[in-house]
Amino acid sequence: MSTEVAPELTFRAVALAIVLAVILAAANTYLGLFAGMTIASAIPAAVVSMAVLRLLGGGHILENNIVSTGASAGSSIASGVIFTIPALLILGYWQDFRYSWVLAIAGLGGLLGVLFSVPLRRSLIVDQKLAFPEGKAAAEVLRTGANPGEGIKLLAGSAFIGGVTKLAAGSGLHLIPDTAAVATWFNKTIGYFGTNLSPALFGVGYIVGLNIGIVILAGGIISWNIAIPIYSSYFLASDPVLSASLVGASAEDAAFAIWSTQIRYLGVGAMLIGGMWTLFSLRKSLAAGIKSGLTADRDVSHADRPSTDRDLPMKFILGGLVVFVLPLMMLYQAIVQQWFVSIPMTIIMIVAGFLFVSVSAYMAGLVGSSNNPVSGITIATILFSALVLVLLLGRDSPIGAVAAIMIGAVVCCAACIGGDNLQDLKCGYLLGATPWKQQLMLAIGGVSSALVMAPVLSLLAQAYGIGVPTEAHPNPLLAPQANLMAAVAKGIFGGELPWNAIGIGAAIGAAIIALDEFLKARKINFRVPVLACAVGIYLPIELTVPIFAGGFLSYLVERFHKPGDAEGEREKVHQKGTLFAAGLITGEALMGIVIAIPIVAVGRADVLELPSSLHFGGWLGLLILAGIAWLMYRLATKPAT
Repeated sequence: MSTEVAPELTFRAVALAIVLAVILAAANTYLGLFAGMTIASAIPAAVVSMAVLRLLGGGHILENNIVSTGASAGSSIASGVIFTIPALLILGYWQDFRYSWVLAIAGLGGLLGVLFSVPLRRSLIVDQKLAFPEGKAAAEVLRTGANPGEGIKLLAGSAFIGGVTKLAAGSGLHLIPDTAAVATWFNKTIGYFGTNLSPALFGVGYIVGLNIGIVILAGGIISWNIAIPIYSSYFLASDPVLSASLVGASAEDAAFAIWSTQIRYLGVGAMLIGGMWTLFSLRKSLAAGIKSGLTADRDVSHADRPSTDRDLPMKFILGGLVVFVLPLMMLYQAIVQQWFVSIPMTIIMIVAGFLFVSVSAYMAGLVGSSNNPVSGITIATILFSALVLVLLLGRDSPIGAVAAIMIGAVVCCAACIGGDNLQDLKCGYLLGATPWKQQLMLAIGGVSSALVMAPVLSLLAQAYGIGVPTEAHPNPLLAPQANLMAAVAKGIFGGELPWNAIGIGAAIGAAIIALDEFLKARKINFRVPVLACAVGIYLPIELTVPIFAGGFLSYLVERFHKPGDAEGEREKVHQKGTLFAAGLITGEALMGIVIAIPIVAVGRADVLELPSSLHFGGWLGLLILAGIAWLMYRLATKPAT
């Protein structure tokens, strides 16, 4: 009875959730375009909620849970958008981000993700009792939030550090460079190693942990310290165009040229095989979960269920699907101008959306939202969509690649929200929340986040460039997933792809899968998820090094505390470190957006740059990063007061 009368979906909780969702969407948009990764944001949102609602006079645990649920939609929508929609700029279909189209894709895709995930809650959370690690951690934070003011101070302090460091770096004051790197030629072989000096990447590493950090760095080593030296020594001469372009180039420039034209496609192949393996390995669990969820309402009527077991009614879900799918079909029709193509596109989107929301939700339950293989899922969607569209439009169609990206974009937004929804519902399940209220809040948070995506993307594109180096933006935000999606779609429709590299990458992916299955059979805790390694292969190694370093610090904190195996103990020992890491990420990302404003207003990328006499080398950046690591370790190992 107390659960039903407790304040939950209150006006102040909804308003705070919307504000946090918009801020976190903007921050994760920058992070995702920069590093190809986003982070789950439920825990920092929960801490902010507890502090703010307490200032407003109270704040029930279920109100705080609602705020956390709605706010977390920001990072999910950002992931779905930045993994796919920038591909439309990279393909040259758009010259800028069209507000109404971005809003439709992100908003409607997110709403479909909520609806598709509703039937999965009972099976994955109640029946199968999957872990959903971020959901459990958020519940633990909300339960033990006796002093949220301390958490707010930690978040604010680390956000200040992350923001100031970003302001000092290459896109701001130029006090320190963005990267510290060394490269040299050894006869015909290239040796290269570097690290980005970003506190945000260090924070990402702390959150994902040492296991994932090692696997991502291993992917970078495969690409940069094995494949590039082999290619430069034995295969560069067989590519006369690339070889000629590298005459007189520095070792660093040559390494990046070989990586961008050939080696990164090893990651494409590994990601493709990883996405297909994910689908295959989960086939039985998904089928059982979907069947259980769809038949649950036949057993007990909605009105007879306790409030803690009430999802959005099935009639609302079916009605919502019709309402949300029809505008997407009209959008597809506006692109291809042929009903016999736009209708199959819509059907593919619905089927793939439900299937991959299920995959995303299941994987979030196993490994968490931050490690969810959504990019592999989206590549599989785009590849399948492109192959179908080749039959309908022909391989030379100028619009085929764009149509495939449009399908993948909606599916990606739905899959990101779907995994996030189940993570939040796990938290609510542990706290005694009302599922339909959380599902409604996630929909509100998703649409609110979608409203700001186009302006944020446009600002970042004008200030830094996205995906493709140009004369105005020689070092753009990489947007690695969007670049990958564009390459795959374009390669199917008359473009050129290095299929040999993709094939070798698929073989590497298969070997990684075999190794992971061996470790699983031997019940070894250390695992090698193929998609994490594929992301490492596809990224510049300088981005993977600080992620590994953050993961190693997380390991040192855990060694210091020596937590037991009881549920929630590991989350407790990492609570301070996680909040500090989240602050670093948010502060740096928001400062990146703030810096973009004067760059766009003045029209010069160096508008904030200090005189060259005040430019320091990478050594200062390394010292700053080491200082941040030391402070983070001290705070994370400090006994609770």
